[in-house]
Amino acid sequence: MGCSAQAWVHASIDAANGTVRFAAASDSDITSGLAAVLVAALSGLTPAEVLDADASWLRALGLGGAAGAVAASRVNGFANMLEAMKRRARMLTAEVPRFPSLLISKDSLEPQGAFAEAQAQYLRPDVATVDRLAATLREKQIGVVAHFYMDPQVQGVLSAAAEQWPHIHISDSLVMADAAVKMAEAGCRAVGVLGVDFMSENVRAILDEAGHTDVQVYRMSSSPIGCSLAEAAESAAYDRFLSEAAATPNSLHVVYINTSLLTKATADALVPTITCTSSNVVQTILQAFAQVPELTVWYGPDTYMGRNLAQLFTMLASADDADIKALHPAHDRATIRALLPRLRYFDAGTCIVHHIFGGETCELVRARYGDAYLTAHFEVPGEMFTLAMEAKARGMGCVGSTSNILDFIAGKLEGALAAPYGDRLQFVLGTEAGMITSIVRKVQAMLAAAGRDDVEVEVVFPVAPQSISTPRQAVAPGAAPLSLPGGLSIVPGPAGGEGCSLEGGCAACPYMRMNTLDALLGVCGRVGAPGGEAALAAFKPRAYAERVGGKTVAAAGCVPILHMRHFSQKKVLGDVLVDDIRGRHASA
Repeated sequence: MGCSAQAWVHASIDAANGTVRFAAASDSDITSGLAAVLVAALSGLTPAEVLDADASWLRALGLGGAAGAVAASRVNGFANMLEAMKRRARMLTAEVPRFPSLLISKDSLEPQGAFAEAQAQYLRPDVATVDRLAATLREKQIGVVAHFYMDPQVQGVLSAAAEQWPHIHISDSLVMADAAVKMAEAGCRAVGVLGVDFMSENVRAILDEAGHTDVQVYRMSSSPIGCSLAEAAESAAYDRFLSEAAATPNSLHVVYINTSLLTKATADALVPTITCTSSNVVQTILQAFAQVPELTVWYGPDTYMGRNLAQLFTMLASADDADIKALHPAHDRATIRALLPRLRYFDAGTCIVHHIFGGETCELVRARYGDAYLTAHFEVPGEMFTLAMEAKARGMGCVGSTSNILDFIAGKLEGALAAPYGDRLQFVLGTEAGMITSIVRKVQAMLAAAGRDDVEVEVVFPVAPQSISTPRQAVAPGAAPLSLPGGLSIVPGPAGGEGCSLEGGCAACPYMRMNTLDALLGVCGRVGAPGGEAALAAFKPRAYAERVGGKTVAAAGCVPILHMRHFSQKKVLGDVLVDDIRGRHASA
């Protein structure tokens, strides 16, 4: 509901005239009254008319605001109940496909669909495998840093092994290198990096800069482990983007953290640069314009995030000044409108995983899960961003980083645990499916601490509806497999709607999936073994030999990161960066 009250909605079709009849109830008198208003307004309409109902008429009732009759949370609940009624009307008239999901309770996991089964399979890993890995890491003094987007099989084993060996760290890319330095300081002789290549390159460079040149760093494949987003920032098109920024006075390049140190170093040599994450990018840009009003911001390389930022600021330009100042006290409608023409973003860089959260996938999210909690990474296409922002306005959505999404789920669960009755919370996971491991561990820990068996969390995995797949075969023992004319056997795919396609079937990064459990065990097995160093030569990350502006790549590439850390701590851009913005073009 968006408030602490529970509400129940039922819908049925009147066979005589094809209209919808609603019934609703709540454990709160106020919410029951609001539900009665909706029941009276929508009952007797056709399903199409119900679906066309616009939430704007709710505001015309004057229930919320400073002079409103009810609290803002009740008004949010009113809008959420409308979404629930629309979903039920839609379900009465059409068979809407169901995405795979994972139901999490205190002591169990219940997957629905083949994709969810694959995610759940490894969340309780084989004990012997965990013991073997932990023993090998301890014996050979190997640390492991891994990204949140690892396959659940790998994350499950690593999370369990971390209880036996402390030098295992799973996080986003920002702190992976910092964790590796701490491992080296604690005596680790090698660090395995489970991520894409720019992450292992960052670890190597930062370890070298910290004086740990003797600590070996290993990737999990002898082949390149790419990243479409990081590669976009190393393209000729991005060079042209930065050259235009360098030619523009008072420019600031805001670069996404998921890029290489070399990208950050070479960019800062051309134009003043600050790193951002998906959780701090909005505040970074607003603060930059507050301190340098004549600024031009150049954001890259993620095009979807750039478009979403432009959409967000366009929405803010029409918002109430009070709402804008709640986001940033130095801004109002006038300042937001003034900055819009000077917010530029790169238009040719995307994450291949977040690309699936658009078009038909979003249509299905709206159709079947419009009344669920919607979460979206800032990198998703505009359609999913819009859905999540609409849900956020009703207290039912989150747009941000993986950490923001995890905190949002935990916060909603905390609210449910504070209530005396049972509940099932449903979240649509609008980001890489690999973070389900962190979600499961967090949710089950909270449920166990509260001793609650009557509260559950369902995580829904959107997948591409045009995926090429077949229903799983149920072939009796000894029966012949299905075959095509000519005798070619059919290999059954995953459950309908959950397979692979040219658009990407599910939110799973194919590059991250190169970091397999077998690869990790194989690399660890070769460390310190006779001939192992030669066998692992192809598993070492690229070492930066270049110097940028007279500095090593690590030193130069860390400058934009240090600017970001100053902002995170002080909430303002540092004087060094502001002076660089205003003076760089003048001194060129």
